[in-house]
Amino acid sequence: MKHIVISLLLVLCVSASATNPYLGRWALTIPGGGAGWLGVEEKDGQLSSSVLWGGGSVVPTAGTKIEGDKLIVTREQKNKEGKVTTETITAVAQGDVLKLTTAKHNPQGKQMGQPADFTGKRIAEIPAKPDLSKVKFGPQIQLLNGNDLTGWHMLKEGADNGWSVVDGILQNRVTKEKGKHFGNLRTDAEFEDFNLKTEVRTQEGSNSGIYLRGIYEVQIMESFGKPLDSHHMGALYSRITPSVNAEKPIGEWQTLDITLVDRHLTVILNGKTIIDNQPVLGCTGGAITSDEFKPGPIYLQGDHTNVDYRNMLLRPVVK
Repeated sequence: MKHIVISLLLVLCVSASATNPYLGRWALTIPGGGAGWLGVEEKDGQLSSSVLWGGGSVVPTAGTKIEGDKLIVTREQKNKEGKVTTETITAVAQGDVLKLTTAKHNPQGKQMGQPADFTGKRIAEIPAKPDLSKVKFGPQIQLLNGNDLTGWHMLKEGADNGWSVVDGILQNRVTKEKGKHFGNLRTDAEFEDFNLKTEVRTQEGSNSGIYLRGIYEVQIMESFGKPLDSHHMGALYSRITPSVNAEKPIGEWQTLDITLVDRHLTVILNGKTIIDNQPVLGCTGGAITSDEFKPGPIYLQGDHTNVDYRNMLLRPVVK
């Protein structure tokens, strides 16, 4: 009887999974080609979802339901007057691929523009936590030469360039002027898994970031003395909150030791481990791509505020 009950439970679990092909995490290529992410969960028979739409944070959606063979996700956004714009995303699963359409309606319920089609791909399960003591790293690569921007170029051609090397320091200087759109800086080279060590010095109101493979942003921010938050210094932006505060006051050089292996992240800030080999569930806002399985550059966010970097050393994982 015991074996029969276990077999029945297994059948029921498989059946439940088969009836909802949308559960899990999806890498999206949103309208316009930007990187997005969708996570769908079920708890106590209730569906919920969260979404990343290009820039910004991973946020919960307003509604998640199944209608026939379709997944319907609703996003809501408030304007300055508090009026709500509604976006309805309709998805159809074809194996590990999603075919999606989005349509927006204004607060009066009138459709805004034309519906847009886009695609998604199921993200493979995250592997077991790596044993970092057994990971082999290759020779270090000096990413900053202390003289000029050799080895780097602007992420977006035509953007205003606030980056320069002064007295051996890579600095970004942004001026808030009408028509000025300062850009991000990326390495010419692309990488897979690695360890990255660098030093950073925040300025007044600094808000920058180090993008690992152009996909995952480790936040750089002037947040000394502020509560723990997934948007503060050393966090994986909007995804992983540091376990302890380790920031230094504004103007002091701070050390970062970042390891990315098998979609697990470790961040050591000023000698304190603030993210300890934690799984990364998907891309972050501003990612070049939502594809987590391709090499990519180190890119430094430069479109917000002033920030300084020096001594950037990368050691790739040797497989």
